[in-house]
Amino acid sequence: MVDTILSSPFVQTMLLPFLLVFAIIFAVLQKAQIFGQDKKQTDAIIAVVVALLVVSVGYATNVIINLVPILAVGLVVLLVFFLLWGFAFREKEFNVHKNVQWVIGGLAAITVFVTVLYFTPAWDYLRNMVSGQGSNIVMNVVFAVLIIAAVIAVIFGGKKAENK
Repeated sequence: MVDTILSSPFVQTMLLPFLLVFAIIFAVLQKAQIFGQDKKQTDAIIAVVVALLVVSVGYATNVIINLVPILAVGLVVLLVFFLLWGFAFREKEFNVHKNVQWVIGGLAAITVFVTVLYFTPAWDYLRNMVSGQGSNIVMNVVFAVLIIAAVIAVIFGGKKAENK
């Protein structure tokens, strides 16, 4: 395996968390203008000090290192969902009935949900629940939910037809 500079422990445990914390603190201080307008030097010094303090504490660095990949994956999942959702809900360019838009949006949500399940260990867990030891309980719950959904659909569907 070829080691790159990005895979070195110094970069992963010190440099990247430092840069992340520095950038976030600096941006917050710039936006809040706590020390006044056009005080970039003061904001930068405080951001450097806070970032150095965070990096000097191993626990804080470990939390950052463990949270950032989860955040990145979550943001990518949201991006994919919103891209798919945007195909159905683009205003004035995609003239389709609202119900069709909601079906397309629902299919986009289901697609993203199933894709996330498939590419994570959750898919194997759910498959084992359905086909393994807990399959009787899961199938009974699914069957009960389907029956309740059917009853609700009949009750509310019938009322709408009577009102017309």
